[in-house]
Amino acid sequence: MPIDADLDLQFVADESRQGAMQMALEEVAARRVSEGGAGLVRVFSWEPSTLSMGYGQATKTVDWTFCEVNGIDVTRRQTGGGGIYHDARGDISYSIVVPREAVSGDLLESYHTLCEPIIEFFHAIGIDASFADEQHDAVYAPACFLRDIHPAHDILVEGKKISGNAQYRQRDAVIQHGSIISSQAIDSHLGVFAEELSPDLFQQRVTSVDEHVEFTRAEVVVELEQMLRSWSGATEREWTADELTSARRLAEEKYTASSWIERS
Repeated sequence: MPIDADLDLQFVADESRQGAMQMALEEVAARRVSEGGAGLVRVFSWEPSTLSMGYGQATKTVDWTFCEVNGIDVTRRQTGGGGIYHDARGDISYSIVVPREAVSGDLLESYHTLCEPIIEFFHAIGIDASFADEQHDAVYAPACFLRDIHPAHDILVEGKKISGNAQYRQRDAVIQHGSIISSQAIDSHLGVFAEELSPDLFQQRVTSVDEHVEFTRAEVVVELEQMLRSWSGATEREWTADELTSARRLAEEKYTASSWIERS
């Protein structure tokens, strides 16, 4: 089921913000779509580096001292799965927010529809990426890039994960977001978790863009944005003052609040 060419979509180019604010902006966009407003396609970065915990991830799996000492923010996503370390220089993230009726009610089909531009982006920069062809068992479930690999939403290169994608539905909106590893920061990616994990094991399971092509992060962002614009036909926009105000309030009340972050 391809995306509707007549769908009203707007595009926000890459910008760095605190993780809690990025999650809040995504929720603000979902509320707008639920109220009949335009959908959203965007690329974004995390500043400072951030651990986004999965919706049901246990707080005991996080090394809170490591995060504090290394200036790594912690927030919690609306989507499930394991925690993702979003390095300020090595992670590239995206969101797509559309009305529920714009995608199939079948979860696998909706994932593949909204991941289409991500797969095409990898091909455009010379990386032969594809969905996993079968499920793989978890190495360490609290970490997104080490948990079980699923054909619906995990994108692999030569058997290694390069992008994790997740989806949730809120009111009448479907929200999909994903993380692409442009370059690895293995010590930090593993350090945010409470259990001591093997760097060698991580490298056996995970790869990055710069291991396959000689692109800078900025060049990768340009290529990803170009593909998303082409796929969506979205018109360019920036966040409005009202949206930013609402997101700041939501970030303070929810995404930085201990009642949300430490609730499990």
